[in-house]
Amino acid sequence: MHKRLNPIKNGFIYRIFMFCIDLDELKTLSKNNFLFSYNRLNLFSFFDKDHSENKEGTTKDKVLEYTRSKGVDVSNDCRVLLITMPRIAGYIFNPVSFYFIFDENSQAVCAIAEVSNTYREMKPYLIEKIVNNRFKLRTPKHFYVSPFSSLNLDFDFDFALPDNLLDIKINEFEGESKILISSVLGESKHFTSWRLIWLTIKYPLLTLKVIFLIHWHALKLKLKGLKHYPKNDNPQLQKDLMR
Repeated sequence: MHKRLNPIKNGFIYRIFMFCIDLDELKTLSKNNFLFSYNRLNLFSFFDKDHSENKEGTTKDKVLEYTRSKGVDVSNDCRVLLITMPRIAGYIFNPVSFYFIFDENSQAVCAIAEVSNTYREMKPYLIEKIVNNRFKLRTPKHFYVSPFSSLNLDFDFDFALPDNLLDIKINEFEGESKILISSVLGESKHFTSWRLIWLTIKYPLLTLKVIFLIHWHALKLKLKGLKHYPKNDNPQLQKDLMR
């Protein structure tokens, strides 16, 4: 769900699916599901180069390196869950992916929201504050996500620990005024080859659909007269990009 509140109203709700993957289990998932491959093309694929920094190494190693660079002490034995959309028929676009990092005692340590834009740029937001089993962070956006949103806005992240239900909220604020609300709500299903077949039928070429709908709604906002912010304006506010 995505709803713009101000200065022009626009909203939509779509059904999607995302994978919830323990990054230590990628090879096993690839071995046990003929439609899913790890670092190899398939109908559904996961490539390490698609996540975190675009350099050599596994996604888990890169995520832990980033987390440590921010002063969070995590060991190599920790567990990292990633909620994301996979490559589908070789194409990927993820507006946002979520990492949840747990220590050796299965206690939540931190989370990372990995936000992407249509320029293939990516920015991670580290979230350490946990309140009532929910990760919370309000922080300056400083990232060019939409041509219809100022770089001076704040992201407000609020999401629960992943369990049988997914509950993620990301809102945007201009000062104390909420201008955009978005959420992802979902129910967990087992990762099986039959499930992948069903997803192929129910949500064909989902990642292509996502990028098409982003441009479709951008056109609608432009036709409604919403102010446009060129990407070349205020480059000094586009900070800490990972790629």
